[in-house]
Amino acid sequence: MLERGLEPETPSGLVRSLGVVGVLFLTLSVATPVSSLFVIVPGMLGVAGTGAVWAMLLATIVCIATAYVYAELASNWPVAGGEYVMVARTLGPMSGFVMLGVNVFNNLLFPPVAGLGLSAVLGAIWPGLPQIPLALAVVVGATLVSLLQIRVNALVTGAFLLVEVIAAALVIWFGFGHAVRGMGSFLADPVMLAGDGAHLIPATAGSIGVAASIAIFALNGYGAAVYFGEEMHEAPRKIARAIFWAMVATVAIEGLPILAALVAAPDLVALFNHDDPFGHIVRLYGGGRAADWLAIGVAIAIVNAVIACILACARFFYGTARDRCWGRPIDQLLTAIHPRFGSPWMSTLIVGGAGAACCFVPLEQLLVLSGTGLIAIYAGIALAVIAGRRSGQTANAPFRMPLYPLAPLVTLAALGYIVWLNWLDPGEGRTGLLMTGAQILLSAAYYRLVLRPRGNWEVHVPVVTAP
Repeated sequence: MLERGLEPETPSGLVRSLGVVGVLFLTLSVATPVSSLFVIVPGMLGVAGTGAVWAMLLATIVCIATAYVYAELASNWPVAGGEYVMVARTLGPMSGFVMLGVNVFNNLLFPPVAGLGLSAVLGAIWPGLPQIPLALAVVVGATLVSLLQIRVNALVTGAFLLVEVIAAALVIWFGFGHAVRGMGSFLADPVMLAGDGAHLIPATAGSIGVAASIAIFALNGYGAAVYFGEEMHEAPRKIARAIFWAMVATVAIEGLPILAALVAAPDLVALFNHDDPFGHIVRLYGGGRAADWLAIGVAIAIVNAVIACILACARFFYGTARDRCWGRPIDQLLTAIHPRFGSPWMSTLIVGGAGAACCFVPLEQLLVLSGTGLIAIYAGIALAVIAGRRSGQTANAPFRMPLYPLAPLVTLAALGYIVWLNWLDPGEGRTGLLMTGAQILLSAAYYRLVLRPRGNWEVHVPVVTAP
């Protein structure tokens, strides 16, 4: 009786009101390709130079493989909890809760990290913007927008996404419109900065490999479609389409500007040394005003990503509470559905409140706390799809990947290489791996000490009724 008293009543379900386009807008906003282009991709150019083209091609192969993994699992379990549901159903409850724990850190920390980085993006236009107040305003504002009906949010993020695409198009326009070299040498004879940063040398396989690991992180986000699966019409049949379109669009939005910048740069050494290589190209050929508009477009992309991440994170926590992870008082709060908007409004407020509180934590510490969770998540779903095939649990999945088991094996091989590269870096890389290891151990301890004594922990998969 006591255990039953700790369990929440059966929560109201989320409202199915999205089609493929709506889920695509939300997923692309989570992936935020323009933010990745301006924040993460410059590291690829600094490491591998024109070898970044090879790195992008290799990363695209890995992302295609991982998209197939996501598509098969999401078509079978299009559930708001996302990856932890897939893993719990195939690898067992302990593994599922470990995946849940890693995702808690990844989901909660992104909004404040993005918000705290916004002042640096806008600093060239409005110097002296206060970092913490600006981050708070973004997180709080994004939380209030996220309370609205999901179709309204799909329209909002879609409008913001249009601005992002225009920002990427500026780089493509000015780059390809002022080309000073062809693209053939990027594959045949890639070059990179020498150790002194003053001249170019042939790019090495190691540098391209490091850049490829950066590119995989930059392209991440297309799998977020699964978080909106319970609000999608005919999700089992259609969600794979949203995942693949999001992956293709992300690769195009990030890959084409890379080529455009490389063909247009009059001085590759200067480009690879620049903190903002894409803004440098636009400023060089379009002038200061075009570069300022570009910075505004990047800022809008960051705000859009914060909104979309809070939307996805709120649905993730709604799923965890429905699966009775935190005890009755908290679970009841997190599963509350707004009577008018149909949104998990208490989960949204709690996620936003946690994000706002984290805005007072130094950005460097937040980055350390986030660890390298993406490695664990990708590895978990790759193993899940293999286990699902062997046990027959995915036998009726509406989408079945071709050439199985090629896709999960490619994903696991790439992750093994990334782990090795990170371990060789005694600073951020190794620290990130250790932090993710700590998250795994903490999650396993919570499962053993809290959930396991209550009885069997099972994840909830809502029944999808025919339209």
